[in-house]
Amino acid sequence: MIKRASNFKPHRTEREDRPDGSILLRSSYPLGPVVRCTGDWLHHWAGEAPNRVFLAERSGAGWREERYGSVLQKVRALAAALLERGMDTTTPIIVLSGAGVDHGLLALAAQYIGAPIVPVAEQYSLVHGAHNRLRHAVELVKPKMAYTVDAAQYAEALALDIFEGVEIVASRAGGGAGVTAFDDLLKVKAGPDVDAAFAAITPDTVAKILMTSGSTSDPKGVLTTHRMMCTNQTQIADALPFLRKRPPRITDWLPWNHVFGGSHNFNMMLANGGSLYIDDGKPVKGLFERTVENLSLMPGTLSFNVPVGFSMLLKALTDDADLRQRFFEDLDLIFYAGASLPQEVWEGLERMASEVKGEVPLITSSWGLTETAPAALMQMEPTERSGVVGVPLNGVTVKLIPDADMRCEVRVKGPTIMPGYFEAPEKTKEAFDEEGFFITGDAMTFVDPTDHNRGMRFDGRISEDFKLLTGTWVRAAQLRIDVLSCLAPLAADLVVTGADRDEIGVMIFPNLAELEREGYALDEEAGALTDKLLLGDIHRRLAGRAREISGSSTRVGRAIVLAEPASMPEAEMTAKGNLNFRRILQRRAALLERLYDDGDPAVTRI
Repeated sequence: MIKRASNFKPHRTEREDRPDGSILLRSSYPLGPVVRCTGDWLHHWAGEAPNRVFLAERSGAGWREERYGSVLQKVRALAAALLERGMDTTTPIIVLSGAGVDHGLLALAAQYIGAPIVPVAEQYSLVHGAHNRLRHAVELVKPKMAYTVDAAQYAEALALDIFEGVEIVASRAGGGAGVTAFDDLLKVKAGPDVDAAFAAITPDTVAKILMTSGSTSDPKGVLTTHRMMCTNQTQIADALPFLRKRPPRITDWLPWNHVFGGSHNFNMMLANGGSLYIDDGKPVKGLFERTVENLSLMPGTLSFNVPVGFSMLLKALTDDADLRQRFFEDLDLIFYAGASLPQEVWEGLERMASEVKGEVPLITSSWGLTETAPAALMQMEPTERSGVVGVPLNGVTVKLIPDADMRCEVRVKGPTIMPGYFEAPEKTKEAFDEEGFFITGDAMTFVDPTDHNRGMRFDGRISEDFKLLTGTWVRAAQLRIDVLSCLAPLAADLVVTGADRDEIGVMIFPNLAELEREGYALDEEAGALTDKLLLGDIHRRLAGRAREISGSSTRVGRAIVLAEPASMPEAEMTAKGNLNFRRILQRRAALLERLYDDGDPAVTRI
């Protein structure tokens, strides 16, 4: 019998059923003390543990490590340099490159004196076709400074006219004309002006402007205040008591332009005196080997990842007994986000953890958005299955608006909710209802309708649902997860189709590496793969699934395999790797029509 973690906090939630049919959920736990700003965390740990590593990145065979005491000194020097340049709350700093020690130091320095930091996806600069996304961000926030780790690597983007009049700072300036070396900023001495600027920071000072993914419209700038980030870390530590019992450590690849890596994880280490080792690998072919190397060098006490990352990690752990021992022996938490963790991966991690340490750490997830800082709900208790996002964190009120099937639209209110979108008053107004609740657009169901303390299960985006010609509603988000599980590992992702048609179809983005490994031919016709063995395998899997289910709302009747991967330059995929379903269906309208042509040889009928 598997022994699960005992160091958890039980759910304790209040429910209010209102006359209009809506439901309010709140935590019964009080909110703990919240610091004024992120700099208060830094000062605390620089005094409490000056020699403890805070930030580290790979350098040769080992790590470049920056400790809390030196981080505070460098942040104050950088803050002085920013003040010399007239930086303040009205002068954003845009960051083009990904996670790195200097990026982290600059972000903290900007927050120290009130200059908003604006991290954007590095792909916007490095992928030529994505420069329009970079242009949109720069024209929106009008930065006074732009930082990149390497001026030569980002030269094409930096040469764009949008950076005229913007000071370019680079850790590796390379002698480029007009580029300021990052080390030159560190030479400025901090004085009383830095102290005064820091003292003037309030909880409502904007710390970051985070760009949304832009999957349904142009990316919006989410105003992220110190109050939002600081409150969220108190909520998370209140929910996960082991964070305060010993300093946490993570080796983490998640990008800092996204709220998961850049706010949730970065601030979790800073708030709790932890250590963040930056993983320069990724869960993709050719880079995951670096992640395995980094984890071998420095395993964490917490592990954060997306489901595909944990799937790849499970195989690596299966193949390497030494890595398996090092990974699990000191682990308190396995945390997935972005989608449901496949149950076979969940069970594999449980089995290995039990073998190594005799107990399974808390395997969990939470729910939130960029606009919610991010965590709003969290599964704090051990559970046996993936997909549960838990109960409201203390201080958050969740409004649920049920439909006839008790599927609930989710709205939230509390100190971690954004004040609005940058320079977008109309979009801000549309984002909140008449009671001041943020309208998330997500849907959830109760794990157990008779016991709200069992938590909520994510049930997709309301905007992704559609009706068949029969009037039957299709819950596309959950169906997509189910079909992906059925087609694993052949499918990397897929789009569910069928709006105003008589049956559901799927447009499959294949896992090309897996197809090559299995020896499938990659012959294509006008954008669709036509290999009969591949289509036969897909038919066998979907037909088997169809025999086990009933009802037109979940039965997939046809499939087509797309030859071209989702394109970021064409806005089919966001920087976070999420598909923009609307754009895919629009750009590949001809393939969508082929999917519903019974005579097309690329179409699999089930």
